Amino acid sequence: MEPNNQYNSTGSTSSANHKDDDEIDILEVLGLLLKHKFFLACCIAVGCAVGFLASNFMRPQYTSDALLQIDVKGNKAGKAMGEMGALLDVASPAEAEIELLKSRMVLNYVVDKEHLCFNAYPKGLIDRLLHTEGRMDLEDLYIPEIARDEKWMAHVVGENEIAVFTPEGVKLLQGKVGESLSAPYGGDTLRIHVKHLHARPGQVFVIVQSEPLDAVRGLVKQLDVSERGKQTGIIGVSYTNRYADKAASVLNTIANIYLRQNVEMRSAEAEKTLEFLEDQLPGVKAKLDTAEKKLADYRLKIGSVDMTGETKAHLEKVSELEKQVLELEQQRQEATRLFKEEHPAVQTIMQQQSRLRSELSRLKKSAENMPRTQQDVMSLQEEVAVNNAQYTAMLNNIQQLRVVRAGEVGNVRIVDYAQVERKPSKPNKKVVFAGCVGGSFLLGALLLYLLQMTKRGVRSSLEIERETGISVYAKIPKAENAILLKRNKGKNTKPLVEDDPDSPSSEALRSLYTAIEFATNDLRVMMVTGMIPGVGKSFVSKNVSALFAGSGKKTLLIDADMRRGVVYSHRKQGLGDVLEGKCSLDNAVADSITKNLYVLGAGKTDVSPSELLRGETFKNLLEEAKSKFDIIIVDTPPLELVTDSELIYPIVDFALFVLHYGKHSMDQIKESMMKLDRCCEGKPRAFVMNHCESDGHGYGYGSYGYGKYSYYGKDKKRK
Repeated sequence: MEPNNQYNSTGSTSSANHKDDDEIDILEVLGLLLKHKFFLACCIAVGCAVGFLASNFMRPQYTSDALLQIDVKGNKAGKAMGEMGALLDVASPAEAEIELLKSRMVLNYVVDKEHLCFNAYPKGLIDRLLHTEGRMDLEDLYIPEIARDEKWMAHVVGENEIAVFTPEGVKLLQGKVGESLSAPYGGDTLRIHVKHLHARPGQVFVIVQSEPLDAVRGLVKQLDVSERGKQTGIIGVSYTNRYADKAASVLNTIANIYLRQNVEMRSAEAEKTLEFLEDQLPGVKAKLDTAEKKLADYRLKIGSVDMTGETKAHLEKVSELEKQVLELEQQRQEATRLFKEEHPAVQTIMQQQSRLRSELSRLKKSAENMPRTQQDVMSLQEEVAVNNAQYTAMLNNIQQLRVVRAGEVGNVRIVDYAQVERKPSKPNKKVVFAGCVGGSFLLGALLLYLLQMTKRGVRSSLEIERETGISVYAKIPKAENAILLKRNKGKNTKPLVEDDPDSPSSEALRSLYTAIEFATNDLRVMMVTGMIPGVGKSFVSKNVSALFAGSGKKTLLIDADMRRGVVYSHRKQGLGDVLEGKCSLDNAVADSITKNLYVLGAGKTDVSPSELLRGETFKNLLEEAKSKFDIIIVDTPPLELVTDSELIYPIVDFALFVLHYGKHSMDQIKESMMKLDRCCEGKPRAFVMNHCESDGHGYGYGSYGYGKYSYYGKDKKRK
């Protein structure tokens, strides 16, 4: 009858099952969503409404962009100056230039020029939703420090006319747009100058004066600076603002100020280098004059000297090397003024000097084989040539540096200025709308799942059998007409198996009846009970009784819930009356609309039902009923509320325990079984799960399985 009547209170199987219960079953979740599709549809509708309002409530934002080029290799002026220009053109990497663009050194000027410390924000939810907000541009605003953090209002009172109200709501001043307005307040003076106004009369603005540092921080948040590509020297700058023209204006101001500061910085560097060269120029000129005088005096002394072509070529080569060494020395001195000796730029110059000096030393040594006179003349001419080249180069460099100092060149170029954008970059209404709809759906689904988890009980018949060792004879799906059945509870209506025999629930009840028939031998008295009210034990009792009666057995259904009986009987007397001796069994038993099915209602009693069931009277009543009926089914009260079921359990042949699908925990089920075991061990019993729903495992009751087979029954009726 049951494979094993023992059950585990703890064990590995239980742990595994609890672990499985904690896992998210996708099919179960999908089934839950389909079950509550109308609730989710409402969530989506709410999401659509919120998405529409949110996408229209958010103010449009406009983004302008500009393009700058950083000349990391040197500009035209630098190339014209040769190596000296390269020294002056030591360019910062793009990362450094990006940080400079976002520095307060640049942005402080932008905040001041664009009046970013002064803001006027329009009020009014309706105007914001309808995008009819006005605009007020402030050129100057000074709010007394004692009330700077309060809300100051500017009301549009007429065409190009405003009135300013204090935080207390008192009108402080009124005047025209384009005029500087002021009024005393709190020992100080409020000052305001509205540059432009585009708003209808009646609109209100909140005027705010920000600290310059806060304005810079706000500007940085809306500013995006990045290098286009890798080490290209091309920097893209974008800025976002509520107004398209303001976004372009601010961005162009940033570009122009950065360009101007770059030129000024290079001019300052050129000024320092120019001072150095001008200090060195008199000494170089004196050395040139001295060398020329020495050469003239020597020629006057010895007369003319014939020099071979080889000697002339040698002299030219030595002079060129001396010139290069001297130029490198100038570069080294300038570099050491800018960098330390260990800097790579300084080290490179020194390595070049060393290489040239080695070559020069080799050439001078080879000249020792020439006649002495030629050597002296060559040496003097070499000195004159070197000093002359040095002097000429220095004059050229000074001229170029004067051009740089004039502020005409820089290593930054504005490739593209910002243009006024006509289409807002934010918000993306489609994304906002889709996000609200998707978010509301996910929120609704999450809420459903959490609610499901809070009331989640045992759903698996296999788990119940493994944990308790008691068989689950059937899983009865939730009837499609469950509401109607609940309304007809206690009324003289047909059982479901007769009223709708082809329904999935009726098919499950027939399976239950078959399981009871096969599992029990000589069954005469059977009790049907449950843990709590509402599990459907009376529904099961009535339908199983009808199935026994339909098989030709004379069946008696006893409503043993004398406190609140629900089984219909057209007789007023019932079980309580019989147990008290007020009437006989024959006078209390009533027939029903089902053939072979008789009903003994709960009746009425003034005595505690538990006391009536505790004695021999109820046992004798069952013995009398056995002599008159083939099978007796006792519908008992809930096990967790009263002890009536525990008193009836020892005197029946078989007990059917009705569980509500997903409503009881395993511990509750085990505790109920232990209660019955304390009354009588080894009694045959089984479970039936009622109100079952499709949980994504196996065949669903309505989509395939029981529901599909009902077609044949209906088809048979048509025939």
